[in-house]
Amino acid sequence: MGRNRVVFVSAAVLLIGVGVYYSGNFFGRTSTTAPDAKASTARVRTVPVVAATVQRQAVDVNLNVIGTAQAYASVAVRSRVDGQLLNVHFREGQAVRKGDKLITIDSRPYEAQLRQAEANLARDRAQLVRAKADLERYTDLMRREFSSKQKFDEATANAAALEATVRADVAAVDSARLQLDYTSILSPIDARAGSLLINTGNLVKANDTNAIVVLNQIRPIYVSFSVAEQYLPEVRRQMAAGVLKVSVVVPSEPDRPEHGIVTFINNTVDPASGTIMLKATVENAEDRLLPGQFVNVVLTRSTLPDALVLPSQAIQNAQEGTYVFVIKPDLSVEYRRVVVGPSSDGRTVIREGVGEGERVVTEGQLRLAAGRQVEIKPGT
Repeated sequence: MGRNRVVFVSAAVLLIGVGVYYSGNFFGRTSTTAPDAKASTARVRTVPVVAATVQRQAVDVNLNVIGTAQAYASVAVRSRVDGQLLNVHFREGQAVRKGDKLITIDSRPYEAQLRQAEANLARDRAQLVRAKADLERYTDLMRREFSSKQKFDEATANAAALEATVRADVAAVDSARLQLDYTSILSPIDARAGSLLINTGNLVKANDTNAIVVLNQIRPIYVSFSVAEQYLPEVRRQMAAGVLKVSVVVPSEPDRPEHGIVTFINNTVDPASGTIMLKATVENAEDRLLPGQFVNVVLTRSTLPDALVLPSQAIQNAQEGTYVFVIKPDLSVEYRRVVVGPSSDGRTVIREGVGEGERVVTEGQLRLAAGRQVEIKPGT
């Protein structure tokens, strides 16, 4: 019995020793890994962000709308005489100048009519010469009382009638010559030709409803767009003070805007949409705009000469208003309420809340809170 007690006590002492050993080893391991955990926590608290500096510069206050290009002038070319279409002197889509020959119609019938009119004129002029000679003779005989008054009156009437006939013949010759001129159709404007709608060899009619070709003047070109009626007083003031400028952007080429000025304000506000139509005249020197093309129109309403601006993506919205995260010198961020102004070209005017030279966060705001440390990405 005594021997059993000694064995039990020894076993208990051994177990306690082993427990102390493992317990000490466990706590030692914990103490050695604690600095690594703190470093990991510090890295989590530092948020990588993109930053921008608040700058003071001139800013255009713009209005962005959708517009449509329209031909500056459009002419549907039709024949003014009947005849066969003999020749076409242009290619479809070709740029033509004012006065260039476009179409030739068979002129032979009109040449014959002109010759006939000229022959009638020559005949009647010869008869007029004889009638005037008879009138002079009867006038002399009447003065010497060798002829009756009836003969004198007949000679006078005949000469007057032939004078009227000659004038009619002159008009007929002018008309025939004009009809002959109409057999050559010239371009009335500088334009770009469209598709040929009547081919060579076909008969054309005078003033037919079907055009031979449509010419569109696109240099310069109109761009029409609509703005809300609330901007109408401002637009009128800008036009009265000087030139109201626009930039026209083709969606597929945003880096190559065309520039123009507003030259027309419609006289009616559309009651259905509450908008009014404006037209801008654009030079279109490279023919990049074509009638019917949809474009983005940037209307410059005014210019703020000395405004505080920052990238628009720095602005955040909350229930209490707009705010930004300002980066302090110790790389912690501060929640700052701001009062914003107009935006243009990805920039927003700041009226209150930040100062020139301060840095604000433009990317990474979702992981931020006031006082959080940030790491500014290189290249910002």
